[in-house]
Amino acid sequence: MARDRQSHAMDMRLETGRLRREWQTMQVMVEIFCRGQGHACAAGDGLCPGCRGFLQYAERRLEKCPYGVEKPTCARCPIHCYKPDPREFARQVMRYAGPRMLLRHPWLSLTHFTDKARRVEHPMAARRNRRDEG
Repeated sequence: MARDRQSHAMDMRLETGRLRREWQTMQVMVEIFCRGQGHACAAGDGLCPGCRGFLQYAERRLEKCPYGVEKPTCARCPIHCYKPDPREFARQVMRYAGPRMLLRHPWLSLTHFTDKARRVEHPMAARRNRRDEG
């Protein structure tokens, strides 16, 4: 029961603003990649087990992002929260699905590019600056 409440609280975090858009973009890109690579999908499911597992991993990382709603795109983030293997898989997904996103999901592509232009400060530097000011 406590796990359900915790899971629901994390899910709620991905339902608003910047995090929601980041999550939608990741879902769409993994779907494009999985279909385009011809991965074997289970009946009734749009993703193969490997891509589904990666997407679950990405969701957990996104839920725990220390930036929260101020999260930059992963490519611009000073913190690398993915382990090496999922990080390489994410690169492959982005390389394949990125160009295809422009045609299939132009609005998500546009917002992702504008989010990429945002500058962010490392959370520890921001904490030090707040401490020094106060």
